Amino acid sequence: MQALTRREKSLLRALLTRGGRKRAGLCRCEGLRAVREFLTERPELVEFTVGTERGLASLGEVAPISFRLTTEEEFSGFSATVNHQGILAVGRIPPFSETAPQGDFILALDGLADPGNFGTVARTFRAIGGHDVWYTDGSVDPWGDKAIRSGLGAQFSLRFRRFAALADLGKQAAEYGYRTLFVADPHEGEVCFDCGDLFRKTVLVIGGEANGASTPPPGSRKVVIPMPGDYESLNAAQAATVLLLEYVRRNRGGVKC
Repeated sequence: MQALTRREKSLLRALLTRGGRKRAGLCRCEGLRAVREFLTERPELVEFTVGTERGLASLGEVAPISFRLTTEEEFSGFSATVNHQGILAVGRIPPFSETAPQGDFILALDGLADPGNFGTVARTFRAIGGHDVWYTDGSVDPWGDKAIRSGLGAQFSLRFRRFAALADLGKQAAEYGYRTLFVADPHEGEVCFDCGDLFRKTVLVIGGEANGASTPPPGSRKVVIPMPGDYESLNAAQAATVLLLEYVRRNRGGVKC
């Protein structure tokens, strides 16, 4: 086992910023479940792992890559959490996917600015077997520390692509045959449980926390989650979960309905 070098200690702190990640082309993945996901799904991207004796033991049968042993005190100095789990991985940020999307629909995040929400949505999409997450400028960095922790490392199993605006995203999706954008709206639209073609080669758009989605391109359709309690709206991650699990309900047992 090696000890952390001075350069690696400096890098761990630099990767807490978006600029630091951009310059290095690297990201941090902290926490037991997130690190396990990273090591299992994309080991080829891992540069090195860092941990305490406690953190190393918690990995169990999952083998760390280029492990650096550190003390509990030192780990606390570069951890992004108050009560850390003593394990962290540093790896290369995957390039944007420019191949044809897979599956029945693309998940689009338009101006989703909260890293906790972004990570939670990514984790839910990963859980339902999703593949492609497209997002617009103004959204949070998927490779930020909090987004990865909230997603439990789900980002490493998904394919991301960034666009300047929703109109650009819709144009690119149409070229791949995903011609209809369904935009989640808190007030009006087709009821999500009744919309038969919601997941038939479409784009499902989840807007930002404050103002929702930006102006969608012509031909887009609004979809609403019915709320008999007459509440104003759901949290963006909650709304995404309802819509994504509706996809599971329709396809349970492998039978589309």
